[in-house]
Amino acid sequence: MKNYQNKTVESDSQKREFQGAPVTDYMVTERDLITFKPDTEIMEVVETLLQHKITGAPVLNDKKELVGLIDDKDCLKVLFGSTYHNQPVAKNTAAHFMSNVMKTISVHSDIYDVADVFLESAYKRLLIVDDDDKLVGQISRQDILQAIHDLNTHAR
Repeated sequence: MKNYQNKTVESDSQKREFQGAPVTDYMVTERDLITFKPDTEIMEVVETLLQHKITGAPVLNDKKELVGLIDDKDCLKVLFGSTYHNQPVAKNTAAHFMSNVMKTISVHSDIYDVADVFLESAYKRLLIVDDDDKLVGQISRQDILQAIHDLNTHAR
């Protein structure tokens, strides 16, 4: 089947077969997810991101409630803050640099829901929440690439 751009699109049977793949099959669970607290020193955040070769992580308060997200781009502000304001970097915390602009998606979503959000936005990761808005995991574009690989492997 082809769409208006004359590109082949997947058959309905192929989509139905894979559409049942829940987000939980590909997400990193909260238990395995690196998280920060708002009072985590910013240099600890930078060191952790580098050590684990990740680009960002959720920020949770003491009640394990999602309060923000800090990523590599947020951390770049450290350079300008320390130079422009002539401040020692170590005095700042994750709360100072984190963003509260983040996208959450329901734990009941499937891989197609997640891919659709990624295609329609600039987000690189989505935070997965349960019915009580508690963080249960995270899914990234890389995780969706794994799902595509799995779909292709199973379709053969």
